[in-house]
Amino acid sequence: MTTFGIGEAAELLGVSADTVRRWVDGGRLPAARDEHGRRRVPGPELAAFVRDQARGGIGEHGERFSSARNRMRGIVTEVIRDGVMAQVEIQAGPFRIVSLMSREAADDLGLAAGVVAEAVVKSTNVVVELPDAG
Repeated sequence: MTTFGIGEAAELLGVSADTVRRWVDGGRLPAARDEHGRRRVPGPELAAFVRDQARGGIGEHGERFSSARNRMRGIVTEVIRDGVMAQVEIQAGPFRIVSLMSREAADDLGLAAGVVAEAVVKSTNVVVELPDAG
């Protein structure tokens, strides 16, 4: 079974190692000590934790009516508008997300640098890569 050190889990979650330690110490995220005394988070437990955190914005009665499940909350860092279109950049943890939309939509949403927004991705084609093991 794959396990992750505190620093690795923090990097994957986009939070500090101290935050992961607090979650472990508080019982929110399970971890066990390895033979060297370092805390390791089991991969399946980390995946379940991330899944539960991501679903936190959805009410128990499914207030969001959408088939999209890939939601990333972040801060708008830039909006470039022209006559018809707008390019919106969102920084969600370590991820930079760029969306192209109509200017009308960006204006209606009040998108501007500093606004908290949620990027919602719905795609039938997603490329998945593994980091270089070397």
